Amino acid sequence: MFTPTIRRLAGSRAPGLMTAKRRNIDSIPSTDIKILRTVDAVRRWRKPHVFDHRIVSLVPTMGALHDGHLSLIRAAARASHHVVVSIYVNPAQFGISEDLDSYPVTWDADCKTLTALDRQLADDGNNLGRISAIFAPTTEEMYPSGFPGQEVDSKGSFVVMTPISELLEGRSRPTFFRGVATVCMKLFNIVQPEKVFFGQKDVQQSVVIRKMIKDFLLPVELNVIETSRESDGLALSSRNVYLGDRRRRVATVLNHALRAAEKQYSDGVLDRKAVLEAAHSVLTNTLNEQLALDRNQRVKYNVDYISLANPANMEEVTEIDPEAGAILSGAIQMLPVDSLKPGEFAGHKGGPAVRLIDNIVLKPKAKGQ
Repeated sequence: MFTPTIRRLAGSRAPGLMTAKRRNIDSIPSTDIKILRTVDAVRRWRKPHVFDHRIVSLVPTMGALHDGHLSLIRAAARASHHVVVSIYVNPAQFGISEDLDSYPVTWDADCKTLTALDRQLADDGNNLGRISAIFAPTTEEMYPSGFPGQEVDSKGSFVVMTPISELLEGRSRPTFFRGVATVCMKLFNIVQPEKVFFGQKDVQQSVVIRKMIKDFLLPVELNVIETSRESDGLALSSRNVYLGDRRRRVATVLNHALRAAEKQYSDGVLDRKAVLEAAHSVLTNTLNEQLALDRNQRVKYNVDYISLANPANMEEVTEIDPEAGAILSGAIQMLPVDSLKPGEFAGHKGGPAVRLIDNIVLKPKAKGQ
């Protein structure tokens, strides 16, 4: 029986993966899902599927699986014979002051979740394939020359996509997209998937990956799946566990702000200033309402950015081209609460600052709309 554990994965073996014989391939008990720990193990598993002309898809994750991840896996199972789920907390995606040590790692719970999902896929006749393998490497395996570090000026082998990696999220997290592109290039080279699946929530990431596939002539098809949300609109994220009860109730403010801006576009407004003012108004009014509350009731946040960008390159636009559409996106940082009420749950690891991102794709309009 699997029991949830919270443990750092990066730089160490995933819990439960080592055996006395230090084998490179294992399986989740009572399933056909292989656990692959090394590059060599993946390549040995992958080789026969090339000769059998079986489609292999990859769903890259950092674990702490939620319904958003599962929607990607379901989409991959409908489109391929074999689904590989990678679980690796990539330290290169974290800045030196970010939350690597506290990032939720729930290996046993993730295995239990994937086992249950695989059974559902078996019972659903609409699927082409199933979950065939989990790739759970160590940092030593993923960075064979040694991990080069998280500093901006670290020396090492990186994939750097500019200028897109310097925009929006890249301004606040200058090493983030370098880490994303580098680890994805490694995963694509290791697994050799025909298809990869990413979520729209990380929209700038998907644009980076699309550009990487195009510019490096990679033989892989990118599939971007719609953002999975809670019933109140909050985008699902592994980091939501940090929010706690009070901040969770206010965390929908970013989605509400983007929806207000989206309505401007739906009403025919194309001017950047007018569209974004609608979003900023929601963020400002909500924050003012919170600041008027007592310290043991209020929630505070900082707005990092609200963006209206070209969907091809994430560069800001002054006016929306209705034939191309645009991407509305934003990021806010939910600050730790000032004062807890007796018995109030602050969130995982005591409720540190939480960075929330979200986006809405403004779809192109037909002429005359």
